[in-house]
Amino acid sequence: MDAQFAYVRREMVAAQPPPPASAGLVGWMRERLFSGPFNSILTVFSALVLALLIWPTLKFLVIDAVWTGSSRADCLAEAVGREVGACWPFVAAKFQQFMYGFYPDDQLWRVKLTYALGIVLLVPLLIPRVPYKAANAIAFFGVFPVVAFFLLVGGVFGLEHVETRRWGGMLVTLVISFTGIIASLPLGVLLALGRRSNLPVIRASSIVFIEFWRGVPLITVLFFATYMLPLFLPGSWKIDGLLRVLVGVVLFSAAYLAEVVRGGLQAIPRGQYEGGMALGLGYWRIMGFVILPQALKLVIPGIVNSFIALFKDTTLVLIVAIFDLLGQVRAAFSDPNWATPVTLFTGFAFAGIIYFVFTFAMSRYALYTERRLYTGGAR
Repeated sequence: MDAQFAYVRREMVAAQPPPPASAGLVGWMRERLFSGPFNSILTVFSALVLALLIWPTLKFLVIDAVWTGSSRADCLAEAVGREVGACWPFVAAKFQQFMYGFYPDDQLWRVKLTYALGIVLLVPLLIPRVPYKAANAIAFFGVFPVVAFFLLVGGVFGLEHVETRRWGGMLVTLVISFTGIIASLPLGVLLALGRRSNLPVIRASSIVFIEFWRGVPLITVLFFATYMLPLFLPGSWKIDGLLRVLVGVVLFSAAYLAEVVRGGLQAIPRGQYEGGMALGLGYWRIMGFVILPQALKLVIPGIVNSFIALFKDTTLVLIVAIFDLLGQVRAAFSDPNWATPVTLFTGFAFAGIIYFVFTFAMSRYALYTERRLYTGGAR
């Protein structure tokens, strides 16, 4: 009988230490930052590096910055009597130029109206619970570009014609990036499908197109589209300089997106194609309803990465005398009324903040979309 119940403990278990906090801020820090000796050392080292980088930046942009003034004298250390950081009056004085370039002052309402229409149509499209997504998408991707073109260019309905060479700043950056993103994605999808086509002519043409545009730097594409393309056209043909740049950017970006989409297509199992054929669907229905929805969800990070790169690569248009945001900032440095030792750093800091806000917003929304569609897993 004693042997049968020998496993029964006869003494009380010694008191155990209380479990470490696993909830709240302390629990999060213990799990993510101090889960072991190596992680603890890495956390402390990273904190030191961030402190060395963040403090000088904060000191220059905020603490030692000059916030009010009307000329360069207000941003000189000799006049202020202390160490001077960012010269924000310079940005305030040039803000309109940074946003619109040399667009006529009395016509700026057209640019502002275009921005407002874009925001009004884009925001509901990004919120999943807002209804009427199909109509919203048609309005944003189909109607809005046409309306924006006539509003910005003018020449119709009594609107004054504004040449694109007078555009600049954030207006040019948004026009190039928006057009590139909207037009290059469907073209990239078609190129990816063409590269996987069973028809030799279509497959070979798609491969040649993709490899050609991927093998040429974007600067070369812009230079060729702006200065060399007119040499191959009849003398009576006049193509707007910004339009040439837009075509070059779209074709260049489409080649990269084609390879991103092709990676997603190759990740789809063969059984998905066979299931579509078993249901009696044709090629385009299989692609539209079965394959592409899955493939595009798989490559959301790659697509957004291409969009972010395209948004930042708009700065290269300066080489063909088109002044985007960064180009306008650089042009403003030549104004002797604002020539100070900190003007250069202030302008680049302002442009960097703008680019960071846009790219960070794009990456965060892409991560939200991944989680909503269960394509990226837990992060």
